Amino acid sequence: MSDRTQNIVTLVLVILLPILAFAAGFMTNEVFDVPLPFGPEAENTSVEADAGGFDLFWEAWGHIESTYIGNVPTGRQLTYSAIRGALQGLDDPYSIFLEPVVRQEEIVTLTGNYGGIGVFVERNEIGEIRLVPIPGNPAAEAGVLEGDILLEINDETVLGEWSIGEVEQRLRGEVDDELNLTLDRDGSILDIEVVIGQILVPSVFHRVLPESPEIGYIQLSRFSGETAGELEAALEDLQNSDVLGIILDLRGNGGGLLDASIDVVDHFLDDGLIMRQESRADGEKLYNAAGGSIAADLPLVVLIDTGTASASEIVAGALQDRERALLIGTKSYGKGSVQLIYDLSDGSSIHVTSARWYTPNGTQLDQVGLLPDIAVDLVAASENPDKDFYIQAGVDNLTLQFEETN
Repeated sequence: MSDRTQNIVTLVLVILLPILAFAAGFMTNEVFDVPLPFGPEAENTSVEADAGGFDLFWEAWGHIESTYIGNVPTGRQLTYSAIRGALQGLDDPYSIFLEPVVRQEEIVTLTGNYGGIGVFVERNEIGEIRLVPIPGNPAAEAGVLEGDILLEINDETVLGEWSIGEVEQRLRGEVDDELNLTLDRDGSILDIEVVIGQILVPSVFHRVLPESPEIGYIQLSRFSGETAGELEAALEDLQNSDVLGIILDLRGNGGGLLDASIDVVDHFLDDGLIMRQESRADGEKLYNAAGGSIAADLPLVVLIDTGTASASEIVAGALQDRERALLIGTKSYGKGSVQLIYDLSDGSSIHVTSARWYTPNGTQLDQVGLLPDIAVDLVAASENPDKDFYIQAGVDNLTLQFEETN
């Protein structure tokens, strides 16, 4: 991997990790469009009559509105606060509310592609919006250079109070539409027309380890709708390079789509149980390998750490319980629940915990996590930052497997 590519990969992860902190656990493809009734005219709520319905709320709010010395929230802000308050009453950290901009970012993360121009957006030390084009994508091909300062989008001035997410939203749209960008490049002002294209945000990065060319390395940054296909292509490429074993790196992977995690395990198992799910509505549901794996017999180890959560724990737990792979690293996060996503009428969403996950052997993931088969010495790792102790442990274990096989 070149230095330039490594920088791009690092930047991808920097941008995605805050989103994945929200996305970890929103593991269902079931999306519902159900507006919630908040406001004095709302009807048919589930609030019991003996609690006063929302009459008590509006009674209290009337006092706040008439006497509070500071700025009173707008109707939309009040609605959002009320939704957040209702979810906090569940005492569940994973049942949450997302405002429209954050929800749109989550959709992009989970689907893995979007209509855009292929740039990363940063804010520099004086608050300007700095662009970093992704090679081979529309912005780069139109002439946008790393470090260009974004001044206008379609003659609309980029305002200092816009968030990074709001800027990113304005740089997306329908494929084949055009965006006119006004840029400051080292003091020179220029306009560049960019045609919106289909942008793929990769979730899988792979390479042959140069120090151990018989071993392939695959890093999964999240589980999106594109992940299974990307992984299949990576495995085929590595097998064409005659690797004898695979290191699957799930460190820092906060999750993604449930179906994507099942499909990933399917690449390494020919049959049998992958996961159990317990829900209030459906009771127990079993997820099994579909067969036709392209890497069922390839020696495999999996790297995990405290950032390995949710869908990535499904993968690691299944491969460990089925004795398909050893886990190397540190204890995983312990996020084993399903959130149904309800998209609301204004583009915001609520995420409601509806089920819990168990490994094939019945281990509950939620609040427990997975223990590695081979622990990494974190003290030694911290004292040697230039050496990746996780990958080295994976290489050592696979090398031992090769020797035992021969």
